[in-house]
Amino acid sequence: MAIRLSCVRAGRAIMGLDSQLVADGTYFVVEIDGVLVGCGGWSRRATLYGGGRTPGRDAALLDPVRDPARIRAMYTHPNFTRRGVGRLIMALCEAAAHKEGFREIELMATLSGEPLYRTCGYRAIERVEDARGGASVPLIRMRKPLEA
Repeated sequence: MAIRLSCVRAGRAIMGLDSQLVADGTYFVVEIDGVLVGCGGWSRRATLYGGGRTPGRDAALLDPVRDPARIRAMYTHPNFTRRGVGRLIMALCEAAAHKEGFREIELMATLSGEPLYRTCGYRAIERVEDARGGASVPLIRMRKPLEA
């Protein structure tokens, strides 16, 4: 139990909402009958993952011809999983990034998010661990080409 709690605390330290996405207008919220059921966004900035207070952030703008856009800060309320909320947010993000000229899109997946991203056509390109939160959190960098 202590190991699991350490991983949850570590995950909170390296993940979370990034207010830059809200400021950039690239963050989506899904509500059902007035209840927040999911959220997530995409970014044209270099930071691949992490919350607004995560160390090592890079707000540099990406080049859509050379760099992949980023999927960021995806969350679905536990009572609304497996109902298409995550897929809807992914589709909105991908369409918006494509409209801005991005040819590819990538994300850093947690182990619990990996099945959704694989189903959406992403492939693993790197497995890493992030210990900045005090415990090692396994992550998977995934990428997908955007349709022309």
